[in-house]
Amino acid sequence: MDVLKGTYSQLIESKAKDLGFDACGFTQAEELTAEKEILKKWLDNHMHGNMHYMANHFEKRVNPSKLVEGAKTVIVLLTNYTPKEKQSHPDAPIIARYAYGQDYHYVIKDQLKQLYSYIKDEIYPSLEGRYFVDSAPVLERSLAVRAGLGWIGKNTHLIHKKLGSYVFISELIINLTLPPSEPIKEACGGCTRCIDACPTQALTSPQTLDARKCISYLTIENKESIPQEFSGKMENRVFGCDICQEVCPWTWKSRPHTNEKLKAVTKILELTKERWQELTAEEFSEIFRKSAVKRAKYTGLKRNIEFLLSKK
Repeated sequence: MDVLKGTYSQLIESKAKDLGFDACGFTQAEELTAEKEILKKWLDNHMHGNMHYMANHFEKRVNPSKLVEGAKTVIVLLTNYTPKEKQSHPDAPIIARYAYGQDYHYVIKDQLKQLYSYIKDEIYPSLEGRYFVDSAPVLERSLAVRAGLGWIGKNTHLIHKKLGSYVFISELIINLTLPPSEPIKEACGGCTRCIDACPTQALTSPQTLDARKCISYLTIENKESIPQEFSGKMENRVFGCDICQEVCPWTWKSRPHTNEKLKAVTKILELTKERWQELTAEEFSEIFRKSAVKRAKYTGLKRNIEFLLSKK
């Protein structure tokens, strides 16, 4: 039976690659005991800022088996989004690389659906489960580590040896028992480039992020005014921030993705500084119609742009 289950894993991994995923791993659906304590401490220290949802469904967040009755395995998948393109104008406000193309939620959700259907139709007719990509209380990076897909870097990102950290993480939680993948060792060594490079000192220590100081949080999750203490420290970032990834040697090794559905949107990359400043609500709706940038909403994006312009 173990041999058969091993074959199942190989079939699933092969199908995942065919569907466009770049890496696939397996781990047991069980309580994440060590991570539970780390998350509790982080929440108790209010480092999640106004992301109140991070404290919701706590027991489900630290135990994927509570999300699916009878769950046995979590299949964790990585999708490389390293772009080959860059924003055209060096003085234009900068957006995070993951927002260059179509909103990844739609692209990956469709691939997850196809993989789930494949497992049910071709491998295990009694399959039951759910699939997620940023749509449920799941400690996805911790699950990816347990599934042998990398380690948590000092910048708190998952780092894959070949893909770097520009990856989307998604998962299927299912009632099929599969052998867990072997975790790999952390390989940051003595490097502290990410901590040293953070302009707002959001990385308070290795693997600890104070979201309240993070540019990504301030420009996306934060719905209030950006505190003046960050004036002049935003590094021209208007939506998200990649600085702690840009300086990581492991990210330098990553190759551009080949997923046509995640191809960068030319209209977004070609926006000039002036166009960003003059952006109307109608233009925002048209240009970012299928982009993750719409998460900030027009009012949030205008707030960010105005904050950059007001820097002292």
